[in-house]
Amino acid sequence: MRLTATLAFVAAALFGTAAQAQVNVKIGVLNDMSSLYADISGPGSVTAAKMAVEDFNPAAHGMKVDIVSADHQNKPDVGSNIARQWFDVDHVDVIVDVPTSSVALAVSDVAREKNKVFLISGAASSDLTGPKCTPNNVHWTYDTWMLAHGTGGALVKTGGDTWFFLTADYAFGHALERDTTAVVQGAGGKVVGAVKHPLNTQDFSSFLLQAQSSKAKIIGLANAGGDTINAIKQGAEFGITTGGQQFAGLLVFVTDVNALGLKTAQGLVLTETWYWDMNDANRAWTKRWQAENPGKLPSMVVAGVYAETLHYLKAVAALKSAADGKAVVNQMKALPTDDPLFGKGEIRADGRKIHPAYLFQVKKPEESKYPGDDYILRATIPAEDAFRPLKDGGCPMVTN
Repeated sequence: MRLTATLAFVAAALFGTAAQAQVNVKIGVLNDMSSLYADISGPGSVTAAKMAVEDFNPAAHGMKVDIVSADHQNKPDVGSNIARQWFDVDHVDVIVDVPTSSVALAVSDVAREKNKVFLISGAASSDLTGPKCTPNNVHWTYDTWMLAHGTGGALVKTGGDTWFFLTADYAFGHALERDTTAVVQGAGGKVVGAVKHPLNTQDFSSFLLQAQSSKAKIIGLANAGGDTINAIKQGAEFGITTGGQQFAGLLVFVTDVNALGLKTAQGLVLTETWYWDMNDANRAWTKRWQAENPGKLPSMVVAGVYAETLHYLKAVAALKSAADGKAVVNQMKALPTDDPLFGKGEIRADGRKIHPAYLFQVKKPEESKYPGDDYILRATIPAEDAFRPLKDGGCPMVTN
């Protein structure tokens, strides 16, 4: 009897210890910390991830969460090597952000191989939820299909029926040109030419001269960050807009507008899924974020890092484990999304997060009342229309 009682006591003690075991989670924020996309994400995304952890309150869920970060230098080999180091040696459970689609595609392969989680905010290629979708990925903030249909579609409808593309020569630029070309041609417009430029180029003169000589009504900038800023600034020097042509910033962030200044950026039409000054919740969150990033404004990428990290932690808490990446992503898909920045939504079978998108136009200097008061809302694109239909993506996980 005494032996039975002792065994029962030990079993109860072990069970109690297991029931109260702490769940440890390590988050890796991987992005461009020092180059042309640093203002879009960079250290600001690390701040956003920290805020998500703070708002989740891990201790209340029996969890401990650590955050590490690294600079992928916009190089796929660097990004994939960091991912392997993090997963194999440093016990990272999830990688978040990763602007630069070529890097994101490389990291995606590693996350799938290691059965870890990859939450994408910064990268744009719609292939990440199309032919390159995986059960370990969630693509949160935006993508090239959304940008093409938002900005490209709006400009074609208002008479911009001839296009010439300046395209960043890597996966993101190629996908954005491809998706926008489909929209332009589908609406009866015509693409009269295109030229590809190296990532992070400083001199756009030869590319702009080709665009200018094309006589296209719209010069589509299938690039982002510093490349977009440089193209528009140098385009102003060439007199492109005064000559009657219009730039289409197919991926423009509020950080880009601030860098350009409203005098140069005024009139640009763009599509985003989040804007810091759109409502009181966004403004309150931005004020907190600015405590670590004074004088700056958060981009939609930074907002996406916050939201995807928060939803990930909810899924881990529900499972009481971060060990099985596919299981965590399945739980993220099963749980309705709900956060202060993007509101209620869902994650589809292909990993695509669904929420509204917004068509904005950049204000004239005299219309802006305070720093960062940059946009006029032209249209809201409902969530069900903002992203590519599930059946059209070619994701091998989706059965039609």
